[in-house]
This record gives sequence, C-alpha cells and structure tokens, in this order.
Amino acid sequence: MNRHLLCYITDRKQLQSTPVAAVIKNALRAGVDVVQIREKDLPSRELMALVEEALGCKAGAGHADPGLPAFKPGLGARELGNGGPCVVVNDRFDVAWAAGADGVHLGSQSMPVQVVRRLAPHPFVIGVSCHSLEEAMAAESGGADYLVLGPIFETPSKLGYGPPLGLEKLRLATTRSRIPVLALGGISVDRIRRCLEVGAAGIAGIRIFQDCQSVGERVREMRAQFPGRQ
Repeated sequence: MNRHLLCYITDRKQLQSTPVAAVIKNALRAGVDVVQIREKDLPSRELMALVEEALGCKAGAGHADPGLPAFKPGLGARELGNGGPCVVVNDRFDVAWAAGADGVHLGSQSMPVQVVRRLAPHPFVIGVSCHSLEEAMAAESGGADYLVLGPIFETPSKLGYGPPLGLEKLRLATTRSRIPVLALGGISVDRIRRCLEVGAAGIAGIRIFQDCQSVGERVREMRAQFPGRQ
C-alpha cells in the first residue's frame, strides 16, 4: 500500500494564542509527514531558531503509525523524509542548509529548482509550489522531489492565483508526474478522498491543521479518509 502524505504548512499569524512551535511539535507527534516552515517575514536568526526547534521536536516524534511503509518518490534516488517526518523551510535554502533541515520548499520567486538541486547536500528534499500543469512539469524536470499543486478548491488565501484549478487538472498533473503531487487550497477533511481518487499523493494545508481544537485528532480524521484506513 502506498503511503499518502500529510503536509502541514505553518502560518503563525493565523494562530491566536498557541505558539507555532507548539503546533509543529503536536503535528509531528500526530504523524504528519512534512512540516513546511513558511514564516516569510521572520528575521534569519529567529527563523533559524524555529527550524532548529522543529528539528528537535522531529527527533523525538517519529510516526504515530509506524506500521505504514516508507514513502519513496517516483524518481527513486531520494526518499521524502527518509521514511520519517520531514522538516523543510520555505524559500530560504540558506537557512535550511545551515540548520540541517531535511530540505527546502520553493515558490515562484525562489531560486530555480535546478540551481538548488546542484548546490544542495545529499540527501536533501526539494518541494515546489505550482499553480499550473506547465509549472509542475518544469519543476519535476528541474529535479524536484515533490510538488504542491493549487489551489484545487476555492480558498480566500489563494484568490490572487485566479480561479481554482479543480480536480480534473489535479488528475492531469498526477497522471503526468513521476513524483508525488500534493493537493493544496480549500482542502477540508471531506474533500481529501476526492483528491486521492484522482491520484494525489496526499494533501497540504495551513488552516486544516491550525483551525482545530486538537492537531492529533484532526490528523486521525484525515488519515481515516485514506484508502484502506477506514
């Protein structure tokens, strides 16, 4: 059975009282596969400290469901998270490298994925945010390990990217890609299975992990949507 992935994207500004480091810790303990630290406005020193704290949490976390097999990207040469939780840093390749993070997540304004792949240590996970099939194919050919495609559904945070792509474009991307494609944008628990049915390797999101009473309970709800996990 393939392992489907859950990617928590952080946004401390959307949190009311809980520190983002605490949410990261709880997410890792709950068995989230990827934590993308997306705190674009944090100064380098503070960002480094947050990444190092997340890595410390990861060291004692592991997966809540160790019976599941490790997930290997389609390229075969690199394992996403080496079979365990993976901490990546949004955009800041320098911070990710210096802190010893598992990888970096690139956006449209980041360094080209080809350049990061050439400079990165081994192993080093590279994720890329894509908003079209063309961007997805370019990122894969450049050496990405996984793609985050969105917005799939309508969501207030992604209005600037135009209309939602929809499930059919998600299907096209997953059909043509040899690496994992995670669905992003307007993802709710009751929409997860629809994304997986068209080939998504998992889902990524901010609010779905942060707008809940318990991250652990939310992760259990999400994994219950995965094939064979009812």
